[in-house]
Amino acid sequence: MTNPRESFNKKDTTTSSRSATSPAPSGKARLAILLSGRGSNMLALARAVREGGLQGLAEVAVVFSNIPEAAGLQAAAELGYATASIDSRGRKRAEFDAEVVAKLREFQPDYVVLAGYMRILSPTFIRTFAGRILNIHPADTHQHQGLHAYEWAWENRLPETKITVHLVDEGLDTGPVLAQAPVDLRGAQSLEEVEQRGLAVEHQFYADTLARLIRGELHPETPAPAAATQP
Repeated sequence: MTNPRESFNKKDTTTSSRSATSPAPSGKARLAILLSGRGSNMLALARAVREGGLQGLAEVAVVFSNIPEAAGLQAAAELGYATASIDSRGRKRAEFDAEVVAKLREFQPDYVVLAGYMRILSPTFIRTFAGRILNIHPADTHQHQGLHAYEWAWENRLPETKITVHLVDEGLDTGPVLAQAPVDLRGAQSLEEVEQRGLAVEHQFYADTLARLIRGELHPETPAPAAATQP
């Protein structure tokens, strides 16, 4: 996660194909997916909701971005999902997060799912949704926290890295681990190839882990070993 670009523009936009407060179908967990960029993990989660492992278990309540022009936000709108944005540039973290919390509450999420959301969350945000915020990190969080995880794996010529899905606490990538999946990096010829292999695992593993969490199969910090996923 990184700090946002500096600006003094503030924008709050919301679009929806249905009322933000309309009830969810019985038994489905409501997801608020947060992103800042192109939204590749959001699209993978959306596919899993429509036709994959999250079908019948979850629905996308809203896709939110701190960057109103984020490509992922447009992609979500094109799929018919409710979208919302508040521009974070030039904003103080606690003040901004209080507004985000208020906005997300309108959509009554059961889980807040970070999918390339390039913000460090404030205690205000984390305590509001404690135990219900998920993040995916492209490394073993016990070995590498923060940015540039694929670069770290490439520069250290690791034969394998791990994708970690964890709950978010008030530290940086220090929350309880839900599950991990290995990524075979043997023979990778470039950082781009490392990233491609990792993303191929991320896009499947995030949805699979969320489905297991909703079904009550996972307990933080005691993940069952995941089979290697081929890109």
